[in-house]
Amino acid sequence: MGLLILLTSTLLSGYFHPMRVVDAQQVFTIGEITLNIEPSTNVMRDTNVTLRCRAMVPNTGHEVLSREYTIYKDNNIIYTKTSSSTEDILYPLREARVSNSGRYKCVIKIENKHRNSEAKKLTVSGLSKPVLRLNKGVVKEGEEITATCTAPGETGSFYFYFYEDSKEIQVRQVNSNQAEAKLRFSSGGIRRIHCSYIVLISPDSVKSEESNNVTISVKELPITIVLDIVPKYKVYEGDQLDISCTIDNFQHSDERFNLLLIQGTHILSSGNTSVNHSMFAQAKDPGVFECKLEIGNLVKNATKTISVTELFSAPTLTVSPAEVFQKEDMRLTCESYASERISKDQLTYTLDPPQIQLNPISNGVFSGRSLPYDFNYTCVAEAKGIMKRSKTLTVRPKVFVSKPKISVEGRAVLGQPVKILCQSDSGSLPINYTLFKDYTPLSKISIKLPSQLARFTINITRPEDIRKYMCEAQNSHKGPPPLSNRLDAAVIVPLSTADLIVIPDSRDISEGESLYLICRVDGTPPVTFKWYRVGSSLPLHTNISNLNSSVHQVPSLSKVHSGRYYCEAYNRANKVVRSEPVEIEVHMALWKKALIGGVCLLAVSVLVVVCVLRFRSKRGKRDGAAELSVKPSSPKSDDSLTVNLTHDTEVYNADKDAALLYDGTEGRVTNGVRDSTASLPADISNRSSYSIPATV
Repeated sequence: MGLLILLTSTLLSGYFHPMRVVDAQQVFTIGEITLNIEPSTNVMRDTNVTLRCRAMVPNTGHEVLSREYTIYKDNNIIYTKTSSSTEDILYPLREARVSNSGRYKCVIKIENKHRNSEAKKLTVSGLSKPVLRLNKGVVKEGEEITATCTAPGETGSFYFYFYEDSKEIQVRQVNSNQAEAKLRFSSGGIRRIHCSYIVLISPDSVKSEESNNVTISVKELPITIVLDIVPKYKVYEGDQLDISCTIDNFQHSDERFNLLLIQGTHILSSGNTSVNHSMFAQAKDPGVFECKLEIGNLVKNATKTISVTELFSAPTLTVSPAEVFQKEDMRLTCESYASERISKDQLTYTLDPPQIQLNPISNGVFSGRSLPYDFNYTCVAEAKGIMKRSKTLTVRPKVFVSKPKISVEGRAVLGQPVKILCQSDSGSLPINYTLFKDYTPLSKISIKLPSQLARFTINITRPEDIRKYMCEAQNSHKGPPPLSNRLDAAVIVPLSTADLIVIPDSRDISEGESLYLICRVDGTPPVTFKWYRVGSSLPLHTNISNLNSSVHQVPSLSKVHSGRYYCEAYNRANKVVRSEPVEIEVHMALWKKALIGGVCLLAVSVLVVVCVLRFRSKRGKRDGAAELSVKPSSPKSDDSLTVNLTHDTEVYNADKDAALLYDGTEGRVTNGVRDSTASLPADISNRSSYSIPATV
């Protein structure tokens, strides 16, 4: 039986357990989540407000997933709840206050997923009127009272302000709706006190209206402070002042008390019920004296002002002349104005520091040579034991300007603007520089800052004019100003023309020879020369020469060197000049010509020899085979020849030194030596021989 129950339990466990695994792995998503503020986002104080958070969570199972809701106010968590229900989450704000104003949002989290609602702002208007209470209505001077200001029913963070009439007297910051302030009053009378408060709502604040006014009566203590100063009128420097400070009608107090005599920021003396003090009057010291009684937190005082007339004024120190140059004579004058109490003779003057090398020449006047560097001087005036110092006078001796140097800035190019610099190595500013041409002033420049330069612009039309310029420097009116030397600078003459010379003559250039292309210019060297062949942008050769000409050699000429050549040149004036192109034609070498002539002569000679040999060969054959006969046609005449005729027959008569040619086509016989022709009979073509007349 037990075995059967165990088996049944196992089967049921196997049947239901997979279903739970499926439910645990059900698929879900967090849909829309909204936060609603009810009844409205703008409400008045004491309204019951509800925050409603609603979420849609679609899923594949039938079980409700556990979800965690969190409500935020201004990014701070104010409420958290975990729920397994699909119902809305409600968060009540009962009797809402201004401190409940802010931005709210709702966040839902299921397993590892979460989603936020859109933030909504709640504004609560209206603050309660503050209430002020005092623990006493009548107090004595210096007695402490407690003022309590309350903001009924309000919550949050507060600033409480306490006022006497319209004057703010205290501020308290608290996190409750009530604040206390301890108040004391230093004089008798009727005082009216009220308060107000501010509720902090990040990032803003809301201020309440003013509280009720509370009146308090302050009774003045019967204490009198007596301050007496002798003498009272016509007080001069050096007069003795006798000052007394006393208290009348003072009743013994358990609190600690102290009597103080004060001048400006200095406590002259202190005591219990009376204070006495003597001093010499000084015009520079404050003339206000105060007698002050402190009893606990109570302060009572009396003040008096004494006007002190100067016995003599603070001295002034001056220097003459106004412009002092190094190691020049100068004079320092120290002067003070005396009152009717003393004469000028009673005043004595000294210089500080005393070791300076200036000698007194009269009362308050000192003379000597200036130092070669800056120095501070102070004058001290003294009479009846009173000493006064002048303000510090700094004497800065000027340096005479040195002889200026004149130079060219950059390059001096003929026909272009030239910048000239005039500068002295030493001299105090300002310095006036004047440019001269042969002692005639042209222009003036005043230099007031160390970074400035005296720069003049001129035009040079002839190279030799550059030495006519000088400059002058001046920073004082003492003596003639120094003049510079004459300007010594090279003037660059721009290139004007370029000529290309060919050696040998361009008509007589043969293969194998060397060609010399000489480029010549007019202008100031150094000159950069470049040679080009028409049709190419790259130079054949580049050379920098300190002369006005340069040569480019082309060795071992051949036919490929034929063409048009030109040269370009420029100097430091950066003006480029170009020559006219020159035609170069490379002819055949003489040895080639001789070789060709020899070959031709040899060929002709060979041809002649061949012809002669052939002629002789043919003649021998005609004599043997064709029985060619040449005989006199008549014994009476030795000047005629009889020729056996065939077409294109050549006959040579050695006796008559005649070569006769019969041309069968033309039908005539030609005398090759005499270049004459013999007319033939009409039937010459039918004859086998012909007797040539002697006249042929």
